[in-house]
Amino acid sequence: MTERTSRPRVRFQGGSDLPRQRQIGQAQGLCVSVHKRQFDHTGWECSEDGAEEAKQALLKLVGNVTDVVSSLGFSWWQGGPPHTQTVKELNWVIDTLLLSTFTSWKAFFPLVRDDSDCTYTFITGGAGDKLLMPGTGFLTVGAASALAFCQILREEYPDVSCKLNQVKINTGVGTPERMAPGFLNHLELGEAVATLIERRTASHTVYPVSCPADLKTVILEGNL
Repeated sequence: MTERTSRPRVRFQGGSDLPRQRQIGQAQGLCVSVHKRQFDHTGWECSEDGAEEAKQALLKLVGNVTDVVSSLGFSWWQGGPPHTQTVKELNWVIDTLLLSTFTSWKAFFPLVRDDSDCTYTFITGGAGDKLLMPGTGFLTVGAASALAFCQILREEYPDVSCKLNQVKINTGVGTPERMAPGFLNHLELGEAVATLIERRTASHTVYPVSCPADLKTVILEGNL
C-alpha cells in the first residue's frame, strides 16, 4: 500500500486480491497492512515458532503494523465419512484451520491490540455451521473450531483498543472465469474487506456474507 491515508490493498497468496478461489472453506494466507507497504506470508508451520519467525521478518522489513487480515486454512476437504479417516488426518485439519489461526493471532495481535487506529480481521467460512455434503465432515469440525475461537476472542477481549472483527463467508468465492450462481467475485470481496478495514468504526462484529448483495448491505453499509 502507499500512505496510511490511502485505501488498504487487501491481497492474498501470491499477490492476488483476497481471497483467491475458495469453496466456503479456507485458503492459506496472512496479510498485514503496514505503514507504506504490505507484507504477505503464507505456508508457515502451525507453530508458535513459525508464526514468530514470520512476525520478526515483517518487523525487520517494514516496522509498524497497522492492520492484520487472517484467512487461514485450506480450500476444500472431501476425504470421506469419519470412520474412513485417521487421527493423522483429523490432526491435519485442526492444524490448518484452528492452530494456524491461533498461532498467527498470538504472534501478530500484540502488534495492534493497544491502538484504536489498528485492526485485526478474521476471514472465516460457513462450513462450520453445518455439514455441506457427505464426506466433508472434517471440514466442518475444523471450520467450527475456527468460528469458536473467533467467538471467544470477542468475549475474552471486550475492551481491546484495536478493531477486532470477523467476515464470515457463507458462499463460494471465485475468479471471474470460475464463477457460479451466488458466488462472490474475489476482487469485489477484497475491495469490500479493504473498505471495512479503512472505515475503522465498528469492533467485535461479525459480518455474514451469503451473496454478492451482502457485500454492499452488510459490509459497506453495515446493515447486519
